[in-house]
Amino acid sequence: MNKNAFWILFLLLSLGFGKTSMAQNAAGDTLRVTLKQTEDLFLKNNLALISQKYNIDIASAQVITARLFTNPDFSLANGIHATGVPNPLSEQSVSVSQLFFTAGKRNKNIQLAKISVDQAKYQFFDLLRTLKFTLHSDFYAVYYQSQSAKVYNEEISSLAKTLAVFKDQFQKGNIAEKEVLRIQSQLYSLQAEYNSLLSGIDTVQSELKILIKASPRTYIDPLENFDVTNKQLVSSIPYQQLLDSAYSNRYDLKYAKTSVDYNELNMRLQKATAIPDVSLSINYDKLGSYGNNFISAGIAFSLPFFNRNQGAIQQARIAIDQSKVQLQSQQNQVESDVATNYKTALRLENLYNSFDPKFKDDFTHLIQEVNLNYQKRNLGMLEFLDFYDSYKTNTLQLNNLQFNRVISLEQLNYVTGTTFFNKP
Repeated sequence: MNKNAFWILFLLLSLGFGKTSMAQNAAGDTLRVTLKQTEDLFLKNNLALISQKYNIDIASAQVITARLFTNPDFSLANGIHATGVPNPLSEQSVSVSQLFFTAGKRNKNIQLAKISVDQAKYQFFDLLRTLKFTLHSDFYAVYYQSQSAKVYNEEISSLAKTLAVFKDQFQKGNIAEKEVLRIQSQLYSLQAEYNSLLSGIDTVQSELKILIKASPRTYIDPLENFDVTNKQLVSSIPYQQLLDSAYSNRYDLKYAKTSVDYNELNMRLQKATAIPDVSLSINYDKLGSYGNNFISAGIAFSLPFFNRNQGAIQQARIAIDQSKVQLQSQQNQVESDVATNYKTALRLENLYNSFDPKFKDDFTHLIQEVNLNYQKRNLGMLEFLDFYDSYKTNTLQLNNLQFNRVISLEQLNYVTGTTFFNKP
């Protein structure tokens, strides 16, 4: 093979750059899903959500328990032996008593149980908010990392073919050994980076499959259809609107508010507990000392001389102060979350919109022209490889910028508790 034929062959192989695709899980199934389909699977199958939802049912059952009255007490006494009495077995006494709560303790317990139901619901929806953010982040991470993996796969495939040709030409004495070693070194470096990227994809894939309860052998292929090019998404929504939405829709904040209500109501309950409950009874004695078939009524209650529930009242008072501090801390956290993520999202939006949408296509065309010039020997080996490395670096950076832009919008959804952006 003469040198001209060699360079023509090399060009044909290099122009194959961009036509290969990343190898996927050949041993398992591929699940191609949109974000909406992924979210539907998540809502249907996620075990953490299913488990948390049971807590709402448990709290609701506690309301039923709080509504119930205490059961009456019944006692029966029958004579066994008495000195000088011919038939002690005929002596019988019966007593029925009923405990009545005072100071509205029953109603206060019912109200506490209802607040617990609300808290269980808030915990469920806050977990839903957190897991949805994780789901969306993993979805976009797999998508954009897979796009980056394709760049590695294409360049590795191209260089591997080029290396095979160069080795053959080196054996024939047509090229220098340093060109073979330089391509070989570049290929090994790309393979190491590619392997590291695939390991990261596998980790995110694993978490994503757990979230939607997919088979471990399934490969999830995200179908992304959200366009953020040249769009003023963040700047179109006033900051105060985002903050107000967070105050209204953050369930962790709602939980903190109900904790204050719970502790204040518990304080009233503990004060009511210091007031003795009353037990009313009615008694029957067949052969009583006062007379036969003796019927009496009674009342019983404890005398609050020593124990007036002082310790529990003090604990409840401290719990109120503590929950108010926690509520203020949570409000500060909400404000900080919205402010920080708003600035980040706005900065990424401005940065992303400053890029020319045609940049990626133009750069891809440029690398094809580089191949042609290298075939004509207008470029040296190092310059040729530098162009390839620059293509890879810029493409990866663009993918990373797109990913960060989308995730910044997801972050705003997360911190406001409202789906302003990236609606499935």
